[in-house]
Amino acid sequence: MNNQQKKNQRTIIILALMTAIPFSIAWYLTKNPDFQPMATNKGDLIAPVVTTERSDLIGVDDFSVENIKELEGHWVILNIIPNKGCNQLCVDAIHATKQLRLMLNKDLPRVRRAVILVQGVQEEDFQPWWDADDRLLKVKPSSTLLGKIKQKVAAELTDGMIILMDPLGNLMMQYKSGFDPYAVKSDLKKLLRISQIG
Repeated sequence: MNNQQKKNQRTIIILALMTAIPFSIAWYLTKNPDFQPMATNKGDLIAPVVTTERSDLIGVDDFSVENIKELEGHWVILNIIPNKGCNQLCVDAIHATKQLRLMLNKDLPRVRRAVILVQGVQEEDFQPWWDADDRLLKVKPSSTLLGKIKQKVAAELTDGMIILMDPLGNLMMQYKSGFDPYAVKSDLKKLLRISQIG
């Protein structure tokens, strides 16, 4: 009888723990919504995502106007140029995204690149690489999109930062200036692997 009572007590304790632990975890997560257990992403998630409309990105040169539809239905790496010029950090980031796309191998057709010119214009004496990068789309954001980016992504946009946009047009991940291209590649590979679209 004594053994039976111990077994019953043990069973009651186990059942109590089985109900208390999930409730404790749920309570903790409601109090700490930014908690990301064992996050494997290298970039910063944009939560909630910033939604865009097709008209929010406008081509600034003939090539970009003609090919702006390339952004639809693809994953897009967006380089941000906050000023009229592009300093060395900015140039390096654009070159890094070009190399990054090439490193995707068989997934290369699923990804596009674009530069967001926050000011909407580029300096006349822009670096020679600008025209040499013949697949790079150059776009300016609508005032609505720029407001969303400054409110939800970064109040101060810096040279060399990039944003990932999903095939539905949602801005969902960002990387600060001086990002590691291999870290971006790792995140992008995971996203492409699990993505059912684009």
